[in-house]
Amino acid sequence: MTMSGSGSAPCRFAHYFIICGIDNETGLEPDALAALYQWLEADRQGRDPEALAAGENFDQSPLKRTFKSKVLTHYPENIECSPFDQDAVNMLCMPKGLSFRTQRDSRTPQFHSFLITREDGSRTYGFVHTFYEEVTSPQICSAMQTLHQMHQAEHNTSAHNCPSSSSSSSSSSSSMDSLASSLDEVESPSSSSSSQGGRRSCGCSGEGYDSVRDTLYVSKAMCLITPMPFMHACKRFLSQIHLAVTSHQPPPLPLESYVYNILYEVPLPPPGRSLKFHGVYEPILCQRPGVGELPLADFPLGEAFRLLGVENLVQLFTCVLLEMQILLYSQDYQRLMVVAEGITTLLFPFQWQHVYVPILPASLLHFLDAPVPYLMGLQSKEGTDRSKLELPQEANLCFVDVDNHCIELPEDFPQFPNKTEFIQELSEVLLSFGLSPVGGNTSPEPAVSTQSSTLEKDLKSTSLSELVDDKRNGNLGGEALDMLELLQGNPTLERLQALAKRTGVKVARLEALAAGQKAVGDEGVGGRSPVEEEELRNAKLNVQLREVFAARFATMFADYESFVIQNSPDLESWLTNREQMHNFDKASFLSDQPEPYLPFLSHFIETQMFATFIDNKIMSQWEEKEPLLRVFDGRIEKARLYNVRAPSLRSSVYQKCTFLKESAQAIEQRLRKIDHTAIHPHLLNMKIGQGKYQQGFFPKLQADVLASGPTNKWSNRTCSTQRRVDRHRQQNEHLVLDNDLKEKYMQEARNLGKNLRQPKLSDLSPAVIAQTNWKFVEGLLKECKMKTKRMLVEKMGREAVELGHGEANITGLEENTLIASLCDLLERIWSHGLLVKQGKSALWSHLLHYQAREEKNELLSESPVSNGQERRKPESSVGLPALRVSVIQDMRHIQNMGEIKTDVGRARAWIRLSLEKKLLSQHLKQLLSNQALTKKLYKRYAFLRCEEEKEQFLFHLLSLNAVDYFCFTSVFTTIMIPYRAVIIPIKKLSNAMTTSNPWLCVSGELGDSGTLQITKNVLEMTFDRQNLGKLTTVQLGHDNSGLLAKWLVDCVMVRNEITGHTYKFPCGRWLGKGVDDGSLERVLIGEFVVPCNDDEGGRGAKTPPLQRSPSQIRRISITSLTGRGNKPTTVQIQESIGEAVNNIIKHFHKPEKERGSLTVLLCGEGGLVWALEQFFQHGFRSARIFQKNVFVWDFYERVVAFMENADQIGDLQEIPEPLGLNCESFCRYVNAVNNMPRNIGKDGKFQLLVCLGARDRLLSQWLPLLAKCPVITRMYEENALLRDKLTVSSLVGVLETLNDFPITLETSFTKSVEL
Repeated sequence: MTMSGSGSAPCRFAHYFIICGIDNETGLEPDALAALYQWLEADRQGRDPEALAAGENFDQSPLKRTFKSKVLTHYPENIECSPFDQDAVNMLCMPKGLSFRTQRDSRTPQFHSFLITREDGSRTYGFVHTFYEEVTSPQICSAMQTLHQMHQAEHNTSAHNCPSSSSSSSSSSSSMDSLASSLDEVESPSSSSSSQGGRRSCGCSGEGYDSVRDTLYVSKAMCLITPMPFMHACKRFLSQIHLAVTSHQPPPLPLESYVYNILYEVPLPPPGRSLKFHGVYEPILCQRPGVGELPLADFPLGEAFRLLGVENLVQLFTCVLLEMQILLYSQDYQRLMVVAEGITTLLFPFQWQHVYVPILPASLLHFLDAPVPYLMGLQSKEGTDRSKLELPQEANLCFVDVDNHCIELPEDFPQFPNKTEFIQELSEVLLSFGLSPVGGNTSPEPAVSTQSSTLEKDLKSTSLSELVDDKRNGNLGGEALDMLELLQGNPTLERLQALAKRTGVKVARLEALAAGQKAVGDEGVGGRSPVEEEELRNAKLNVQLREVFAARFATMFADYESFVIQNSPDLESWLTNREQMHNFDKASFLSDQPEPYLPFLSHFIETQMFATFIDNKIMSQWEEKEPLLRVFDGRIEKARLYNVRAPSLRSSVYQKCTFLKESAQAIEQRLRKIDHTAIHPHLLNMKIGQGKYQQGFFPKLQADVLASGPTNKWSNRTCSTQRRVDRHRQQNEHLVLDNDLKEKYMQEARNLGKNLRQPKLSDLSPAVIAQTNWKFVEGLLKECKMKTKRMLVEKMGREAVELGHGEANITGLEENTLIASLCDLLERIWSHGLLVKQGKSALWSHLLHYQAREEKNELLSESPVSNGQERRKPESSVGLPALRVSVIQDMRHIQNMGEIKTDVGRARAWIRLSLEKKLLSQHLKQLLSNQALTKKLYKRYAFLRCEEEKEQFLFHLLSLNAVDYFCFTSVFTTIMIPYRAVIIPIKKLSNAMTTSNPWLCVSGELGDSGTLQITKNVLEMTFDRQNLGKLTTVQLGHDNSGLLAKWLVDCVMVRNEITGHTYKFPCGRWLGKGVDDGSLERVLIGEFVVPCNDDEGGRGAKTPPLQRSPSQIRRISITSLTGRGNKPTTVQIQESIGEAVNNIIKHFHKPEKERGSLTVLLCGEGGLVWALEQFFQHGFRSARIFQKNVFVWDFYERVVAFMENADQIGDLQEIPEPLGLNCESFCRYVNAVNNMPRNIGKDGKFQLLVCLGARDRLLSQWLPLLAKCPVITRMYEENALLRDKLTVSSLVGVLETLNDFPITLETSFTKSVEL
């Protein structure tokens, strides 16, 4: 079937055909963008930009300078659906401007691609073929000659004056200087300059330009702009046009015919179909995937894998998924595009949502300090050393050195799930196509050219294959001969020959083609040329690699739909409330995943690309599904049909992709059986004599024939159907929501980064740059507001849910992810507009500068640092000396930690420590108060120099003081920490002095301090121990020596001297023989002391206090002083036991890392021991018999005495078996507690027995025993709960529920109990 592509632009294969090059009218103009760049540089270095010479730069040889290129012609003039952006196209067609060569230089044509991203995120692709054309204008040749003479004169004087100085400006400490110098020179790989050293050689060697002796060539570019990335087809079309220009004989038809054909007569292939159209000499094929297949991606993925290797590529892929900053670095523009496009197509079903500039023109270098995630490509200059390339921000940067096949990864980033098996599967696919999974250049490049590009290889193998196949002993014509002369005597010739044979890359012979004869040489498989075979192979490899990636996501997110929260009645209400709403149940989703996936997934579900994916899913209920989402959901459906496993059972077993064969077959079938053929190029209605053929020169095309396409019935028909479709679509949109309004909401909903997808390439005045940076500043502030809000909401947990904020519990994993993303945000803020930097972390670099200044001042004043910044923290409690609040002090703590090896790590640790100390906002305010330093380190437009935004930013951080973080203590678990402990006695009621020797043992979640002897009457001590984690208990005791051995202790205070966290361990009881319950040691339960901040942020915003040891007053009232205080009612007692048991059960239902202290739930206030003690105290006859208190423990001892006595007499024989065993175990436990060497007192013994009974699942068995024992009548009133059968049996039921859980006790309890 023959098709025509005229009619509305959206269905045409190509939108524009463009020629860029030198404008003979205006002559040589220095590149304005290069001049602007110098202006920016001068401004940044604090020099007067106006004082710069007007862009002239005589240091450099004119052949190496950049000159302004122009769009010479473009057809058609403009298309409504894709407006022509002249500046952007010019900048991307010739990113380095014009380059000049002489006959001595290599003039191999180059091919590269680019893309332009519009405001709405849609893309158009450009494909560029750059070649060299002889300069015919005498004015330009003489201008070049003059420039060369000026350069030589300048060079001689500078060499004379100062032979050692380099011609570049003296390097300042600026981080961007080296970047500039590595890019401001356009490389010109000439035969002579390679031997000379650097820039100084210009002019000394015979490489200059002499208009008499030399022929001057200048670069020119042909470009096709297309709506879809048909890279191979465009590349072949452009290279055929170029061959027609350079061939000895004119092409079969005027060039206008071919350009007209591709612009107006070649349609886009419909989805799922293939299309054949005609170039100058050969037919060209392209195909488009069907509706259910992965979207079109024509850039060779195999090439990206070859350049980087599978391992590196998977790591890079992970960085892109986690939305880090990605910088690709290569000499070759096409390589930058191949890697960038390759990696973004692998993201399916997700899409990169941030700045995306695969080729960053030199004039946009200031974009590298953009404080947002980006994916950019930077062209490296030949011979530039990576170590000299200093980038503004590296803390979160993934740097990809494409040419050297290596990548530098950000610190601590999570691995992709099942990475090893994933890499294995990808390697198998590559090997099946004969490619090595290890990166690096497998075939050595020819030495002729510094920039390898696929096109060059094609051309070289042209002449080579002609040499091999030709029967005329190598008598070749023109172009091919030049090529051969270059290759003659080249050591890589044999290798190239082998390469040409092996890859089957063959371009048919020029003369034979020009004469219209059949090309000599064998056809490829099935009557198709080897080039077509190669393309088919590439397409099959592409789709199979992409299928492997897609299958990973289909497995990982197989059940994502179950966790999407859809709670809006219509699109409008959803869009209006988008920011406040939770769209995805993250906590439940993560709890459903295999453990090894969590580090990656918890980060990934926080990204913008995941959020957009979920947004699209929710919107699909009101409007048509987004295409990628439709394909992905189809995949999941299909997998469900094949896969019988219950979706709820998540397993981390690796599942291989099952679609490989069928997806490759679909492509093969399309290419083997062509569905559509476009109209052949034909003669046009042209004026005679114009556009005369002249070999080697691109003719001036006739504008009138190319300005617009044909108007035939077909096109009118298409247009009308198109209009009908459009009208229908608009009606639908009006039904849902006014389109502009929707777009506005969507823009807002997708928030940061989206509106800066691509910098404006056109107008680059300093004002525009300032405006862009202003957008960044606003974006950063918004992001800070959202992140702090999210951290607060998550952390406030249950209170937040009651206020209607969504998920209840924040998991430790999620908290860690949020804090990591806060660290990343701070690094990005600190690197925006950065001038001077040490090391990879911008924040730590600023802190080091600050530290150096403060320490210098300290030395000058010869006094401890006290210039206002040393605020003492208010007394949080009696007894503990205040802790100094100091930025420097906290830095020193971090610097002393040998475990942290890098600056980025130190900055993150410092942020965590400040957050835990609730000083982050205050510290950063202190850091930024030194304005002289900030001015020295940052440009005018930097975020940190925008006063109002900076204030708001510090205010948002201040809000984090409302919650308690343990993000430093819980992460750095192996460091040594100094602790300070103080014992506070109750002086009014007891001896302030004691003659005995006290001791202390502090325990935390990560370990204990061991027994610490305290000097008599000195109630304070400090000790260093490996991080104990959150503190839980303190054992306090003394040896009862001397006359004044009794001691009434109010509490013990312990403080972590690094984080300032203080714990109070209330006691309120006596330690001593013959007083209280006769205890010489007690186990005290800790409570975290919330610091009373007199800072404006701390007031009124506190988390509720943790449980603590039961306080003395209540304890006394329960134990001994009957009648004092309000006794709890029977209902309250039963409720408190239920509550205590409930809390323990909840504890075990939490993920292990987030459980907190079980000791507190057993022995703290409101804990199990406390509740059972109330139960046993109810109706207990504890009256003072002869002034001596009776304790519950006395009841237990009597029960044991009774049982042992009865056992001896033989009474117990009649008791049924289980009860007998219970009697035996009860007696054994009570005796073991009584016989231990520690003096823990009667209440201490009761506490220990309850804990042991809970651990060994015996409590519920002992209770009926105690209730039935006759001793009860003597010691309990009639109405006591223990004597009520119903109550006892229901309590047994409650306690039995604890038997399902593995209760473990701290060693501080069980020490020296022998069972």
